[in-house]
Amino acid sequence: MMRKLKQLFREEFAGWHWRLLIARFLLAPLPPYVGSRLRVHLLQLAGFAIGRGTVMSDTPRIAGDGNLYGRLAIGEHCYFNVDCYFDVSAPITIGNHVSLGHQVLLMTNTHKLGGTEQRATDLIAHPIHIGDGAWLGARATVLPDVTIGAGAVVAAGSVVTKDVPPNALAAGVPATVKRMLDGVENGRVPQEAR
Repeated sequence: MMRKLKQLFREEFAGWHWRLLIARFLLAPLPPYVGSRLRVHLLQLAGFAIGRGTVMSDTPRIAGDGNLYGRLAIGEHCYFNVDCYFDVSAPITIGNHVSLGHQVLLMTNTHKLGGTEQRATDLIAHPIHIGDGAWLGARATVLPDVTIGAGAVVAAGSVVTKDVPPNALAAGVPATVKRMLDGVENGRVPQEAR
């Protein structure tokens, strides 16, 4: 009986991370766009690898079991807007100079497909890699086992199910490459990315 209770307790509280909980508690009073560097500093103190110059307009939701601190690596001079969600059931690697818009979702886990009595069976997780200089628009969703190449742009609201090559503009549900980007377009956002 005691063994079952211990097992049940472990299962119910597997996602409980004290250091992250303390950091979130200390950051909770800050409204969005206030204390952006303080957020990064407290998350670094909690154990996350976040490069210098990175700014977070809001504290991202970070979830996963086990050592999630070792599975999230963020490069230098990145920008994260409000309400981002990172599922780090598998590693998430974010390069340098990456920008994430409002409510970007990085989802590393999914379920194996089962029979008609239960389609979602065992949980499986695969990594996500985002290359240097990439930009993910508001409410973009990146699913497990996806690499977004350096300099790529993922349009707002897109659902990325397959790799995006470097310097490509991807948009849609599911996201497909709309065109290749070469250099700056007079500082304007391409129409396809809006």
